[in-house]
Amino acid sequence: MIVQACINGARPRDFHPWLPLDAQAMASGAAACVAAGAAELHIHPRGADGRESLSAVDETMLAVRRTCPGTLIGVSTGAWIENDAERTREAIAGWREPPDYASVNLSEADAPAVMELLRLRTIGIEAGLAGVADAERFVALAGHRRVLRILIEIDIQDLPAALEEAQGVATVLERAEVRRPILLHGSDATVWPFVELAHRKRWSTRVGLEDGRTLADGTVAKDNAEIVAAAVALFRPEA
Repeated sequence: MIVQACINGARPRDFHPWLPLDAQAMASGAAACVAAGAAELHIHPRGADGRESLSAVDETMLAVRRTCPGTLIGVSTGAWIENDAERTREAIAGWREPPDYASVNLSEADAPAVMELLRLRTIGIEAGLAGVADAERFVALAGHRRVLRILIEIDIQDLPAALEEAQGVATVLERAEVRRPILLHGSDATVWPFVELAHRKRWSTRVGLEDGRTLADGTVAKDNAEIVAAAVALFRPEA
């Protein structure tokens, strides 16, 4: 069970005053999250224009590894980042400072090819399952057991429906006897209910400005580190 920090995601600049949008801001914010108890980091590197970019991975990894030595760092490979399957593959193949792992959304058409490319580069895979259909596609893949972990990442904002979908994903994984670690996370309205559910199920979770900007009581957090500290306190009261 770990708490992973997701420090920026695809959020726009005005989402929060301390949203990190360049490599140095990400490095500083990531170090604060690790100090607050985050075991790992999930980062969306940005180019000079502030937009997500797989070409910015090298610079970002170097910066964050300087401030967070020894901490595992992952990135997203979301199809929207490059908005072209070939450019996505070329960027991943060209990484000189690769991340420790990368998330792959099973809802995306090119997911199997991206996963195979990551394996060739010995980069860990987080298989992102946003619903039952993604889970069924995942367990049908020949190499589905060769992943670092499973992300159950439900974007439904209605809590009962989101909980039902998460359970549906878990049921598919159980039926297929998938024994990989699970990290459960929600977004916005479901962030904290899912943190609590992950704790009860002894799964990992993640929090940070990618998933939401508030604490469990609804107040806007000062920064990523405050959100992480609150989740760590729930997961490990003695911490």
